[in-house]
Amino acid sequence: MPLDDLGRVERRITVIGAGLAGALFATLLARRGWEVEVFEKRGDPRLRGYEGGRSINLALAERGRHALRLAGADEAVMTQAVMMRGRMVHFSDGRTSLQRYGRDDSEVIWSVHRGELNIVLLDIAERAGVRFHFNRGLESVDFDARIARYLDERDGSRHQAAFEALVGADGAGSTLRQAMAAETALGERSEFLDHSYKELEIPPAADGGFRIEPNALHIWPRGRYMCIALPNDERTFTVTLFLPNNDLPNNDLPNDDLPDGDGHRDGGPSFASVRSGADARALFERDFPDALPLMPALEEDFQNNPTGVLGTLYLDCWQLDDRAVLLGDAAHAMVPFHGQGMNCAFEDCVALAEHLDATADRAAAFAAFEAERLPNSRAIQAMALENYLEMRDRVDDDDYLLQRALEQKLAERHPDRFMPRYSMVSFHRLPYAMAFERGRLQRELLVELTRGHDSLDSLDWDLVDARVLACLAPLPND
Repeated sequence: MPLDDLGRVERRITVIGAGLAGALFATLLARRGWEVEVFEKRGDPRLRGYEGGRSINLALAERGRHALRLAGADEAVMTQAVMMRGRMVHFSDGRTSLQRYGRDDSEVIWSVHRGELNIVLLDIAERAGVRFHFNRGLESVDFDARIARYLDERDGSRHQAAFEALVGADGAGSTLRQAMAAETALGERSEFLDHSYKELEIPPAADGGFRIEPNALHIWPRGRYMCIALPNDERTFTVTLFLPNNDLPNNDLPNDDLPDGDGHRDGGPSFASVRSGADARALFERDFPDALPLMPALEEDFQNNPTGVLGTLYLDCWQLDDRAVLLGDAAHAMVPFHGQGMNCAFEDCVALAEHLDATADRAAAFAAFEAERLPNSRAIQAMALENYLEMRDRVDDDDYLLQRALEQKLAERHPDRFMPRYSMVSFHRLPYAMAFERGRLQRELLVELTRGHDSLDSLDWDLVDARVLACLAPLPND
């Protein structure tokens, strides 16, 4: 391992990808005294504007904020964030109901715009001493010689640079992952959801304010399809329409064949049947009538915006001895329905930085990072898929609402033993794997205790308390 002039192990690393995870990870290491270079396929968004792929607004939760605090970025990010207290459910009969995420305004999540956040993180990374190389897309890697080759797509020119170790923060389509797979078996597999998405927009009101309640994530659940809207600091909402996509292959994800909210079985709307702006207007007139007046450019947005796919990426191995390691979406892309993709990636960044800082043995650090984070990524991937079914199918279901009411009551009566899984994931930093297993036990208990009841008033609270004490051990501190 190379030494500096004083005989110390050189602390140099090369990051592939200057997106959210790449910029944050680079900052965390630079603040620890590492020499960090970042190579990015796209141009500098601070010069040419954000040119991202997916632009679904991101939900920032405590795990992500913890990482931002360590990078000195939390204050700058939060000036652009909009608080979301809970889900504002828009029922098919026109009613609305706010389902709070937590107990009060101390337990909320925050809507942030991907492009704005990326620019903030790039600025902070540069101030920390990170060196960026834009318009340098990774093309190939010679792992034996430790040489990475890059392509500038503007003019076709090629460049190369030596490296000590590569960190892949280049997203779900990671080129570094492809290069690593040619050297070692990663156990890669992808499973695509049979639903795709289309982005739309709610513009500001005539007076410049928000057209609907700003401090909520709005959901229009309709069984096998749904619409959501997240607020932006410029008083707009990013709206995302999720519909089945019959063109995608079948897979083993939970794509149920149950009737949708309108009683159809495989006969409801899909991107195969809703193809034009006029089709989209007809769909909204029928199924989302209260949302239609909010989107004057609905037809135009539908026609012009691309249809995105949703999938989960699984790997059994994230690292190649001491030469390369993957994090974030490059290692474990997930569907966005728990709002944890970014938060999980940021938690990866903190964990990898800590492991690298703790030992001069990079291979050991990469292996320890994988051992810590892989089971937790699997857990949040599973919870994200479950949350999709909950959002589209259950938030307006009577049994679900009763179980949720009991969940909140038990959290008040037994705060040391019962914490809603959403709270464990979003407002605390308990390991995802622990939250997943604990949530499973708690859900079984909620189903048991509410079976045969249609109100909390008929519950035997002595029995309820006894079952909680018998089934749930005290929660650890995070």
